[in-house]
Amino acid sequence: FRLGVGMMILNKDGRILVGKRVESKFEAWQMPQGGILTGETPSRAVFREMKEEIGCDCARIIAETKKWYSYNIPDFLISRLWDGQYKGQKQKWFLVEFTGSDADINIETENPEFREWRWVSKDEILDIIVPFKKRLYIAVMKEFEHMF
Repeated sequence: FRLGVGMMILNKDGRILVGKRVESKFEAWQMPQGGILTGETPSRAVFREMKEEIGCDCARIIAETKKWYSYNIPDFLISRLWDGQYKGQKQKWFLVEFTGSDADINIETENPEFREWRWVSKDEILDIIVPFKKRLYIAVMKEFEHMF
């Protein structure tokens, strides 16, 4: 498994940031996430990945999951992601308060990962996410549910 971080980024209204990946042909969304570089702490990776994926790191970490969560990617994606080296990711998830404004978000970064973004309610997120991450999202939301 590839080591990484995931971010449940909340705006001041308690809505969650999701993005639609640039390479996906489906109407599947996800919360920002990314790998941990060698020698990097998970919390440092959060801010780097935010900058890489949404163009800003205007945020404050509220909490992190007690455990690492993992998910498998579908077989047809293995050869397309990470040079085929991994069958999925093992991630530490963070609940993050977004301290900027919508104008600070710019997904047209140097290496864009999202083609579209929006804020969604916690009730809506499980209906729109990529199906193979649903179990992971349920677990993460359950761990953070008393905080938002």
